[in-house]
Amino acid sequence: MYRIFIIEDDKKMESLMKDRIEKYEYQAITVKDYSNIKSEFLKADPHLVLMDINLPNFDGFFWCREIRAISKVPIIFVSARFSDMEQVMAIEHGGDDYIIKPFSFDLLIAKIKGVLRRTYGEYAQKQSKEVTEVNGLYLYIKQNIVEWKDKKVELSKKEFALLYSLINNLNEIVPREKLLEDLWDDVEFVDDNTLSVNVTRLRKRLEDIGIYNAIETKRGQGYKMIKTWE
Repeated sequence: MYRIFIIEDDKKMESLMKDRIEKYEYQAITVKDYSNIKSEFLKADPHLVLMDINLPNFDGFFWCREIRAISKVPIIFVSARFSDMEQVMAIEHGGDDYIIKPFSFDLLIAKIKGVLRRTYGEYAQKQSKEVTEVNGLYLYIKQNIVEWKDKKVELSKKEFALLYSLINNLNEIVPREKLLEDLWDDVEFVDDNTLSVNVTRLRKRLEDIGIYNAIETKRGQGYKMIKTWE
């Protein structure tokens, strides 16, 4: 079942869109916190976004850019703004299509079907997950970048592999043997000293973006990552 993420602050319109979308057996997901749409987007992991422009805090153009920084998911703008310039801005900010309010719900469904078919149909290129988010900490998997509160730092391949392994086992001790396997590649030999060095470097890199004491050493066992960021 395709998941449609509706970013619309008019609750009557949101309800009408949700009801119509669900009649066509799509899963409709709505926004709860308009100040943290990026995080809600990641939790929803949708196949398509319906985006209003007039939103609380930040407008739809802002959130479109935020989503485009982490995902290629299709975005259809649905707005009462009807000027050519607004539609041009929507496309330039990363939108895939534009629907002007008021609109026919048959048109909305047709647009949704068309975009889903082009993006996920038989001949569409399959996409792997590009980002992981844990309590506001973002890991950009294809770029080896970690972000916290708009501060980003690029990690080495081994540092990122180490962080990825630890954060996927948050609050659990990860044995040294498991981490050595995660850091192993066919080019460079990895031993206990290499692991220790990379842990030290990773701690420093996390401190650079304001995260302290997140990686604990468990003597004779391994390492544990705990959530020290708020």
